[in-house]
Amino acid sequence: MITESILLLLLFALIPLIIILIYALFAIWGERKVAGFIQDRLGPMRVGGWHGWAQSFADLLKLIQKEDIIPANADRFLFRLAPFIMFAASYAAFAVLPFSSSFIGSNLDIGVFFLLAITSLLSISVIMGGWASNNKWSLFGAMRSAAQMVSYEVPTIMSVLSVIVVAGSLNLMTVTEMQSGNDTLGFLPNWLILQNPFLIIAFVIFFISILAEAHRVPFDLPESESELVAGFQTEYSGMRWAMFMLAEYADMLLLSLLGAVLFFGGWNSPFGDFMAGPAWGFFWFMLKGLLLVFVMMWIRWTLPRYRVDQLMYLCWSILIPLSFLNFVLIALWEMIF
Repeated sequence: MITESILLLLLFALIPLIIILIYALFAIWGERKVAGFIQDRLGPMRVGGWHGWAQSFADLLKLIQKEDIIPANADRFLFRLAPFIMFAASYAAFAVLPFSSSFIGSNLDIGVFFLLAITSLLSISVIMGGWASNNKWSLFGAMRSAAQMVSYEVPTIMSVLSVIVVAGSLNLMTVTEMQSGNDTLGFLPNWLILQNPFLIIAFVIFFISILAEAHRVPFDLPESESELVAGFQTEYSGMRWAMFMLAEYADMLLLSLLGAVLFFGGWNSPFGDFMAGPAWGFFWFMLKGLLLVFVMMWIRWTLPRYRVDQLMYLCWSILIPLSFLNFVLIALWEMIF
């Protein structure tokens, strides 16, 4: 009986892992195609036939076969450990995301708190990898990442708390369920972003902050290739480098799905009871998250990178004061209306 329970737990744990692996392979291909479209070129076209859809699979086979090189003066234990911690932190956070009305890994009453706490380990893994590499470019990238992620966690948490004030629960399943159906007029979905005008501002702050949390352009200073070779992962190669990339794409999806839960109804259909149910719920949930991932990709090939001082000015002088003020306005709106 105990063995069956363990096997069942492992099976449920494998579902998000399979989703992440399939998503990452096609997201990398998709980002190349988005970049090609924006820059008026084709992107991958040869491998796999139609628009080079198997290019990521070919790259994966190449990375598996590459030699695992560790610098002579690196801290070998921490160097090996860093990519595993980074991916484990991203993967563990998926446990509290409600993929549909009938599937959630762990229906915790403090789901939001767990997700924000576990993703804070990402900065530790980046610092670990940069320091253990014994490379000045890696260390610069790691220090930038530490300053950036710790700073942008504040507006991220404040925008999340703004939603929690309206929802009245830290349980992500509860937050999703309260957004089911349509509004009193019957033609708009009952999403939280449409229930309080200040939550639109909260979402903008949230989206800008998760771009920085996920090291996406214009906030990719920890990896800025034109300045730091490859930043904190300069000395990594083969599958260890691939794990960093996998963790980055998993983090993009994780934060986008969190935004879908908090602001856009999660697995709820935008058409009320039409096209609803567990299977449709999974479809809507992933579609909303992938649309936000697409916007992240679009921004990458559109905006230039910020300088370090601009990055910090935006966070500490604009986003943090604005997020605190917006939090107060949301609370007042809920009290009055």
